[in-house]
Amino acid sequence: MQIRIQKSILVDAVSQVSKAVSQKTTIPILTGILCQATSEGLTLTGSNSDITIQVFISLKHDETDQVFIQQTGEVILPGKIFADIVRKLPGDTVEWVVGDQYQTTIRSKQAEFHLNGLPTQEFPRLPQLEEENVVSIATDTLNALIRQTGFAVSTSEARGVLTGVLIQLQEGILTCVATDSHRLSYQQAMVEVSNDVQLENVIVPGKSLAELAKTFHDQDEVVDIIVAENQMLVKTEHISFYSRLLEGTYPDTNRVIPKNGETHLLASTRDLLQSVDRASLMSRDGRDNVIKWTIKPNSIEVNSASQDIGSVSEEVAAQVEGNELSISFNARYMIDALRTIESDQVKIQFTGTMTPFLIQPVDTSDSLHVIVPIRTR
Repeated sequence: MQIRIQKSILVDAVSQVSKAVSQKTTIPILTGILCQATSEGLTLTGSNSDITIQVFISLKHDETDQVFIQQTGEVILPGKIFADIVRKLPGDTVEWVVGDQYQTTIRSKQAEFHLNGLPTQEFPRLPQLEEENVVSIATDTLNALIRQTGFAVSTSEARGVLTGVLIQLQEGILTCVATDSHRLSYQQAMVEVSNDVQLENVIVPGKSLAELAKTFHDQDEVVDIIVAENQMLVKTEHISFYSRLLEGTYPDTNRVIPKNGETHLLASTRDLLQSVDRASLMSRDGRDNVIKWTIKPNSIEVNSASQDIGSVSEEVAAQVEGNELSISFNARYMIDALRTIESDQVKIQFTGTMTPFLIQPVDTSDSLHVIVPIRTR
């Protein structure tokens, strides 16, 4: 294998696939990056037990040369040191030669590195997914769905499917749901898909979705989503992201979403967020980070106290309909929900002091959050 490539392009590609390279694994081969040079270009692949990221660098892009393949071949290089070397090379062009026994030489200007490569036979092969049922979605929409739901997954591996986000598709509406049983986030978006394509009970690990968002965060294009029995593939022309799916059946979350309320309030999203953030300064060291709201006719009284630190109290203007009530909840859950709401105003619906309450932006029905209150003395 012998190639010449622009350093900036190689750095970007290695940075992408490194997100999937295992640093601690019982399978040593997964600490490496698979590098494959063909007559069409260079492909780099990183993989662990959960995700695989593959980047393809074509010979040309917009008539500009990117990589010159003098001799095809493939090798596995140690991921971390290879990424560090590429990033710190002094020149703009990298020459890369793989010789006998996979001995690899990487040159740029006056620097020359020698790495011990590995044969590629033991590297896991990518699943071949049928591309008949493809869902197309803009990267900014996909990233928004992840940002607005991923925070609500359970962080305990013992919770099984609740560590993932449920993805469903019906009649061109993609729905994402996440819950840790104390809070819930629900988001919808229209996608490009034929009417006969449906998805049910597709559960993607929250950690995988976080890496997916990082992979496509600066991409401004449409990605294709393909789902098989236990794998999901998200891809563009040059990047492919594979994630395993969680096994099991996601609980029916529709039954915990309040349908009616006795008390409704409308308030500034920013004002509410800032007040809860301030109140949490007093409560955040507590086990449940509890703050208390007292809903009055024209305002919300926000209270928080710590026996060791002190207390805080303030009022936030709000339009209130219905009964007055007091309710306590985890401040972090409220902060996480309000930060995802892009509307200037938020509406909140309460049914009682110990029943889940509903949070929604005022200008869309495609987004909602549910928080379970905390019982206090």
